[in-house]
Amino acid sequence: SVQGPILPTSGISFLGSTLFSLSQVGYEESEYFLSGTATAFTSKNPLTKNGNWHVTPASRASYTTRVVVYRPIDPKKFDGTVDVEWLNVTGGVDAAAAWLTGHPEEIRAGMAYVGVDAQAGGIYGVPGSVATAQTGVGGIKQSDPTRYAALHHPGDTYSYSIFEQAGEAVHKSASKLLGGLSPKRVLAIGESQSAFYLTTYLDAIQPLSPGVYDGYLVYSRGNDGSDLSQSPQPTIATPNPTYIRTDLHVPVLLFETEADLLLLGYVEARQAPTHYIREWETAGTAHDDTYGLLYSRSDNLTGQADTQAFASMLNPPKDPIPGIVDCDAPINAGSHTYELRAAVAALDHWVRTGAAPPQSPRLEVNASKTGFVTDANGNALGGIRTPQVVAAVSKLSGLGQPGATPAPSQPVGQKTTSSSSAVGAGVLCAIFGTTVPFSASQLATLYPSHRDFVKKWDAATAAEVREGYLLAPDAHTLDKVAAASNVGG
Repeated sequence: SVQGPILPTSGISFLGSTLFSLSQVGYEESEYFLSGTATAFTSKNPLTKNGNWHVTPASRASYTTRVVVYRPIDPKKFDGTVDVEWLNVTGGVDAAAAWLTGHPEEIRAGMAYVGVDAQAGGIYGVPGSVATAQTGVGGIKQSDPTRYAALHHPGDTYSYSIFEQAGEAVHKSASKLLGGLSPKRVLAIGESQSAFYLTTYLDAIQPLSPGVYDGYLVYSRGNDGSDLSQSPQPTIATPNPTYIRTDLHVPVLLFETEADLLLLGYVEARQAPTHYIREWETAGTAHDDTYGLLYSRSDNLTGQADTQAFASMLNPPKDPIPGIVDCDAPINAGSHTYELRAAVAALDHWVRTGAAPPQSPRLEVNASKTGFVTDANGNALGGIRTPQVVAAVSKLSGLGQPGATPAPSQPVGQKTTSSSSAVGAGVLCAIFGTTVPFSASQLATLYPSHRDFVKKWDAATAAEVREGYLLAPDAHTLDKVAAASNVGG
């Protein structure tokens, strides 16, 4: 059942999302409570790498969670697509990680967005997490005990069923949940930890409920899936690697950065494209970067965030959360927001028309799978070629950050970051990658004049648009930012 919208007596607590007023971009925000009885699942046989699992119900438990809805104020601007995000609790707060990185395209297209607290960590918090260290608050029940008193979560074993029921609610309770908008397509999105959970959801739950979600954007997963069943229920771990099962009849687009491949181990889970599966790998990118960590929250589509992201390639910060997350080296500035926006549009188009997006070239990994084959500037070869690596002004990598590095067998976003454990700042820094700006002499050699730089940059954006990995509005913005820069000469 759907309750709400919850009256804004004390305001919605949603620290892990954009911070500007949605009315600036023609959207509005509402909050609802979702209640029901969730199912835990088990398997008589060990889970196999190919993902062809047959799971059965194990136990049931009641729950009340919350969902946050963003939708166009003008119903005529709604394009019929609803993106449902499995909110990410890695940092100890229910973060809208995919919305943060991809919201410019969702807003431009007129999509509705639903963020779901599928896991317990978003409600109760994660002890010792970055969010607790930063704000002193763990979970939305602690942030506003009165407003969220009714919320209760039986544990992450039941999260798959809760996310399934959230999708069902979009279909069956749209008049309430979407304020009268009529959805035509309901797409599931999850980043990092949530992408691990979506991997298990696809292999275990999607075959049982094929009509709930019409497509999936699995964003920055690693080598396996989240546990099908978790403590206090019997643990049912997923194999390493875990592939997406190939007998599904629903589009699945996998989006991967350099850090995902080698730090989270996705290189072991690569699989060939099928009629319903495509992979995108992007050069020069990290699990998160300057745009996602610093500029996305204030990006109200004015272009200021794009200018800031470009500038960070020349002067990259190393403290994305000063005093809480201070990295040893400047973090990655090869902002992958533009390719993620294209992926959001590509999945929507795929579901609308049946026309699959391209399968990207793969990043070139060395024989030992410990690093990438690089060009003369130190940037990885292969993958989607962004203007940031084609017309480079810095060495951009998903690797190279000193300090703790997550082992592929226990990747950040899954085994080490369940709702009952926290992530240290050193581990987070490891997946934020690095940026090494070129010296003045290097830039002068590469680009004898500003015109030389702009010409190469513009050619790179045009090529990426033709290949289907960059949207024309973003190419236009990137070209304007490059032209306004002082690179070259």
